[in-house]
Amino acid sequence: MSEMRLVVVGAAGRMGRALVRAVCEAEGARVTAAIERPGSEFLGQDAGDLAGVGTLDIPVTDDPLTAFAASDGVLDFTAPAASLTFAELAAQARIVHVIGTTGWAEGEDAPLHAASRHARIVKSGNMSLGVNLLAALVKKAAKALDADFDIEVLEMHHKHKVDAPSGTALLLGEAAAGGRGIDLADHSVGSRDGITGARKAGDIGFATLRGGSVIGEHSVIFAGEGERIELTHRAEDRQLFARGAVKAALWGFDKKPGFYSMADVLGLND
Repeated sequence: MSEMRLVVVGAAGRMGRALVRAVCEAEGARVTAAIERPGSEFLGQDAGDLAGVGTLDIPVTDDPLTAFAASDGVLDFTAPAASLTFAELAAQARIVHVIGTTGWAEGEDAPLHAASRHARIVKSGNMSLGVNLLAALVKKAAKALDADFDIEVLEMHHKHKVDAPSGTALLLGEAAAGGRGIDLADHSVGSRDGITGARKAGDIGFATLRGGSVIGEHSVIFAGEGERIELTHRAEDRQLFARGAVKAALWGFDKKPGFYSMADVLGLND
């Protein structure tokens, strides 16, 4: 097939620059546009220079509509409000929209399903192969171990991360809840300050750590009487998320409109 034309939104941010590098390294794809918010100090600068891959002759603009109309897909690690706007534009252009954005409020992403009637939307709290394999293992473990095993999700990220629990932690919590056949919203515990009483059987707990420059560490702990199982993933390079996003875009290039996850991309739902 011809090279997939990809737009990177939030192109001047850390993940945006990582995405530009990942597309430049990938076979079968190229960057055709780079988008930033209106008023950004980076408007007009070359996306390749910002990403450290050399001049691409692609200036950063604030015009996503024109960019989407001339592309095959968009890579998006921005913020929920921005991602919803980009999803509408992706639906109009009938292209692939890969969403690695985290920090969604409950139900906030519902409009994405409407957009997926025309766009191919791939959304995940984490785009890495390892994390999505971990989620599949967590689901199997939760199904195999009864409620005598308490489930706790522990995550740590750098001090600049603004949302908690992380999108990956929630992804893993959903996997655990899916394995148990329960609704995470009804069994999630995110804080235990003060006199909380004994742990309620069947709950899925979340603990959050922030500090330094940690890219991402996640563990799911199954704690039983006299034994404990821990499944852990440590991210050591932000590029792994960017490479996963490009893989997702290429996978979605010839798919029908719909709402997909990285589990679909990696064949973990087969």
